[in-house]
Amino acid sequence: MKRVVTFGEIMLRLNPEGYLRFTQANRFEASYAGGEANVAVSLAGYGVNAVFVTKVPAHEIGQAAVNELRRFGVDTNFIIRGGDRLGVYYVEKGASQRASKVIYDRSNSAIALAKPGEFDWKAIFSGADWFHFTGITPALSDNAAAACMEAVKTARELGLRISCDLNYRKKLWDSETAGRIMGTLMRFVDVCIANEEDAADVFGIRADKSDVTRGELNRDGYISVARQLSERFGFNTVAITLRGSISASDNNWSGMLYQDGKSYFAPEYAVHIVDRVGGGDSFGGTLIYCLLEGYKNQRIINLAAAASCLKHSIEHDFNLTSLQEVETLAAGNASGRVQR
Repeated sequence: MKRVVTFGEIMLRLNPEGYLRFTQANRFEASYAGGEANVAVSLAGYGVNAVFVTKVPAHEIGQAAVNELRRFGVDTNFIIRGGDRLGVYYVEKGASQRASKVIYDRSNSAIALAKPGEFDWKAIFSGADWFHFTGITPALSDNAAAACMEAVKTARELGLRISCDLNYRKKLWDSETAGRIMGTLMRFVDVCIANEEDAADVFGIRADKSDVTRGELNRDGYISVARQLSERFGFNTVAITLRGSISASDNNWSGMLYQDGKSYFAPEYAVHIVDRVGGGDSFGGTLIYCLLEGYKNQRIINLAAAASCLKHSIEHDFNLTSLQEVETLAAGNASGRVQR
């Protein structure tokens, strides 16, 4: 069984019921999530030995987050305890022309305060095939960035494949700082995952003749972005999600894979959104799975895009689709008819 290690923050997610605004809500739904945790859940659902590494407080809320990961088959044995608080984020789901909104309450969380040296990366990576992190984790604090650097250096020494989803979050750090720190970390990365804005915000690499606010995406522009990323950092693979934003409720969704100078595009799906948070993580998790399985490039991007399309139909962050459901959609069955 393949073994994949992911490293990041798991948080308590609170969102108003349905499409209520924050100011309307007198109740909040609670779930747990975080970029790398979402990827681990996807991989565990596909039968991979998925290990999630983080630090959570040694109290009941921290344990509840760990329990949620265990419920979906994620290995939590290397999660360490300490600190006073679990990060929290609030999600207000958008609808029609009203955008979704996220408010963070994660300053001084347990993982942000974790010190370099707390994680025994050699033990964590023992028997592992792959290491995955995102640009969110080093944005949490200088300590978290240092822990990421320890992890990628050790993973490289041990011969693991390394992937990173750029995942730029302007509420956590500015573009200049992100570019400087991520530029150093990306030297260790084999597979880069990004969306239509990350490369521009972090590294100033833009897709020509594209306007994400109008849903206008130019294929040649994204091939150029992938090529420039590969040339600058030496990636062997770049994967980009392609979101054509019609409104908060409806998007066109696809993806691109760039490898060895060749590009592969998935079919485009018209998505009516139930919950878009975690869509990119389901793309990344499925991409990692397919690369580990050695699938051909066109099949890889088709499955990654199909999985993330399906995730948009699922409440909360975790991707709870089966591999069979992903395969069915990728094969062309997008009818949504009842399965009996």
